[in-house]
Amino acid sequence: MSISFVFQPAPMHRHEPHHGGGAHTGECRPSQSTIASRATPPPTPRPARALELREQVRAAVEQAQSVWSAFSRDTDLGALTRIFTLRANDVFVGAFGGRLREHLRRHAPRTVLRFVSEGEDDEDALSDDADLYIGSSQKFGADIKVQTLFTTSFCGLARARHAIFDGPVTPQRLAAYDHISVSRRGRAQGHIDQALAGLGLTRRVALITPTFHAALFALADSDLILPTMPQHLMPGIERLGLALRGFAMPVATPPVNVVQAWPPRLDSDPAHRWLRQTIKQVCEGVD
Repeated sequence: MSISFVFQPAPMHRHEPHHGGGAHTGECRPSQSTIASRATPPPTPRPARALELREQVRAAVEQAQSVWSAFSRDTDLGALTRIFTLRANDVFVGAFGGRLREHLRRHAPRTVLRFVSEGEDDEDALSDDADLYIGSSQKFGADIKVQTLFTTSFCGLARARHAIFDGPVTPQRLAAYDHISVSRRGRAQGHIDQALAGLGLTRRVALITPTFHAALFALADSDLILPTMPQHLMPGIERLGLALRGFAMPVATPPVNVVQAWPPRLDSDPAHRWLRQTIKQVCEGVD
């Protein structure tokens, strides 16, 4: 089976999303100053910087092509029949599971993805028959291979008509409502409590759930607050049309590095190498 790799570099500028109250209608007439400014051509990028960016793009393309070429010589993806067992939480499965399975359907249709829960202890991360651990960075054994996938930050989440949106979300107003804590170990305290304590505030955790998806459904029918919603799950919530609304946290919540880790026995496995590269591409939005 031949595999073609297409690399499309991202644009060098970013369009900020519009947060206005509705769609723009009618025609806007530019001012004389705007017309004058448009007549001036934009400055050209510095040649040295342009050459540096071009070299970075070229190197990325060559690296990706080499991975695909090496694997295609060793394994026929179309004939590959294998169950890949990934130990990950519901945050990763909800954000990337569908796209990852679609990628495998196109390139390795006879493979199966099996997600299993993280387990109670960190030592269980690569126990039993797990091919990969995907989750927050932790202390692995010296022989365990680790690759960073992405970094996620957090926001607050509540039902769309929650009273917290009646005014600015301050630390005082955040602490005034009951909270949800998400912990597979049943823990109620964390970084937020430390940040609030520094301001002389405390919060009440009224509900503890083992997964974020369970917390989402609890929010819809209550005045609870979820203060640790991973940002990369927010697009999925919007696509589903859930009556939930996010907000910027008024206290510091440190970001989390999400990694994939695997035992050394699988490091040179051709199919496993392809799976790792595929997960990396999916997390980076490269299909």
